[in-house]
Amino acid sequence: QVQLVESGGGLVRPGGSLGLSCKISGDIDNIYSWGWYRQVPGKQRELVAAVTIARSFFYGDAVKGRAAISRDSVNNTVDLQMNSLKPEDTAVYYCNAIIRGPREYWGQGTQVTVSS
Repeated sequence: QVQLVESGGGLVRPGGSLGLSCKISGDIDNIYSWGWYRQVPGKQRELVAAVTIARSFFYGDAVKGRAAISRDSVNNTVDLQMNSLKPEDTAVYYCNAIIRGPREYWGQGTQVTVSS
């Protein structure tokens, strides 16, 4: 099993920046993919960013050029940095990990609100 805990969400002004962090614990040695997804009411959960153990990076079309995902193997975190934030970025952001099995795990989510 893998436990994921997101932090760093909050209220940000349009054009501002925000960093999110996902603390990972449990069977961390068998994870082969880490990601951030987001969801708004009435919409499908969508990819923000993901990175694999082979260091392949994937970004959602809506955030390309404005988001960067990174993994800190020392502190066991997966971080998301976003800039040039827009009101359309308002969503609950979820951390994700896939373990060899395969099996998928999700965090509880953290709210990001972009508003003046």
